[in-house]
Parts: sequence; structure tokens; C-alpha cells
Amino acid sequence: MSETVVVYEYDRPGGEGSVLRVHAAPAAPGRSSVRGPRTLCGRDTFAMETAPRQPSGDPGAPWYPQEYADRVCPACADAAG
Repeated sequence: MSETVVVYEYDRPGGEGSVLRVHAAPAAPGRSSVRGPRTLCGRDTFAMETAPRQPSGDPGAPWYPQEYADRVCPACADAAG
């Protein structure tokens, strides 16, 4: 998946605590590693943190980090295909 940024929603503001959900967000125009203002499910990315690992773009590879597979937002997963 190209031009997609993985973002984490934490249980506490500021990127501290546990990851509640893993979302996908379109990249900001002209900035492939910067998240846009909304996730694919429509949530505001302002309080989310950009994941250190981004999608590989390889066909068949998941867009999310495997260690958080159980926390992937279902709406983002559907939108991401």
C-alpha cells in the first residue's frame, strides 16, 4: 500500500501508555512519511503517533506491524483492502 502512514492511538494522550488501536492514514500531500489529518476510518490523527515502521509496499505484506495485528482498526483494515 503506497502513500499510507501507520499511526497509533494510545490509551493516554502524548503517546504514552499502551497502543489501543493501529490505524492507517493517507500521507500528507508531497510528504510520504507524514500523516494526513484523518485516518482511513475518519478519525482525527492529531493525538495519534506515527509508527516508526511504515508499510513496505510489497504485495501481500500487511500494512500494520505484526505485533499489533490484534489491535488493527477494522474500518481502516477494510478501507486499506
